[in-house]
Amino acid sequence: MPFKVNNYLLVDIDDEFSRAFAQHYFANAENSTLVVAGANSRHMVKLMFDQLVKDYCYCDFSNEISVSELASYLHEHHDIQGVLINHTDYQLANDAQKFIYNSLHKIRYLVQQDGHSFSFKPCPDAAHINHLSCQSEIAETTAHDLSAKDEFK
Repeated sequence: MPFKVNNYLLVDIDDEFSRAFAQHYFANAENSTLVVAGANSRHMVKLMFDQLVKDYCYCDFSNEISVSELASYLHEHHDIQGVLINHTDYQLANDAQKFIYNSLHKIRYLVQQDGHSFSFKPCPDAAHINHLSCQSEIAETTAHDLSAKDEFK
């Protein structure tokens, strides 16, 4: 059975990989369910304009505050089933970057491009559930919740 990429977050580090992946899975689809996050907003807007992604979010994956904001946004607006990370990008990442990738969601797949097809393998490293995770209760904290706590000080 083919791997279904419905409602996944694609970490966009390599623009060419992200475009090839989105075109492979959603070029002929009526509605894309892929959400993409990365630092190249111009590229992500083009993907959305071409209807290859459902939504996009700016995220500097080297900045925990940016990733935490991404997690809150995804938790509030999308039902993300897991995270897709380019295998090469993951292998080249340092320990701090891998910690961030492994915190995004408990379900993470490394994606490798094989010519015109893609293969998926579960991320071999342990997941971390924390303030960077889009499926945790921590991501539910809203600005209203934070301001209400400040009133009691």
